[in-house]
Amino acid sequence: MASSTIYALDFDGVICDSAIETAMTGWKVATQIWSNMPDETPQSIISLFRKVRPVMETGYEAILIMRALFEGVSAENLLNNFNSQLTHLIHRDQLDTDKLKRRFGDFRDQWIKHDLDDWMAMNPLFEGIADKLQQVDPQKTYIITTKQERFVSQIFASNKIEFPAERIYGLDRKLSKQQILKDLLITHAENDILFVEDRLPTLINVINDGQLDAIKLFFADWGYNTQDDKQAVSKLETVRSINLKEMMAL
Repeated sequence: MASSTIYALDFDGVICDSAIETAMTGWKVATQIWSNMPDETPQSIISLFRKVRPVMETGYEAILIMRALFEGVSAENLLNNFNSQLTHLIHRDQLDTDKLKRRFGDFRDQWIKHDLDDWMAMNPLFEGIADKLQQVDPQKTYIITTKQERFVSQIFASNKIEFPAERIYGLDRKLSKQQILKDLLITHAENDILFVEDRLPTLINVINDGQLDAIKLFFADWGYNTQDDKQAVSKLETVRSINLKEMMAL
């Protein structure tokens, strides 16, 4: 790619395979809310969480997913009725999403504080991604994620990747990915902007926004998506599906 290329990269599912850590954090926070859940996270439920992970958008939702799976809701039901299942749980147990977000972040902070090595072991980078991030110009790269920014910075630092914190656009900024991309189009009007994302619904939102037609869209097939997602992407003219090897050459 030309030197004028700007990279806009999702984090979870594109750079970092955080599914196990997200599941475990979700479970641990759930045990603080519902006392009938055992302390240890069952491996079987972690496996089910991986199946549901493609429809999860923000970390705190893992708390609700793990509770629903514990109550016997099937992974298929969650995949097909995600929003209604989570909304039901929130209303039934009178939960507050802002408090869930804080609990989720606070638990991660404590895990990092008390056992950083263990937390990092649950957040490996996808193969070759560290090399790719070393190759690209950090001044021409942005992270666009629903993860809280401090956790992205921690994972980069622990992998000895120098990346400017001001170029990490996460949950703390309270901006949609579409809005961030619109801002980048203004800031980098003369550049090609490549957006790499593993969630099909996010890419569909970008496609449907006429102000973002200039963004070049890439679907990360190694991330958190389903076979149906992959088939759907193959029919979209404005999205290119890539694998990890192709990502390295992007």
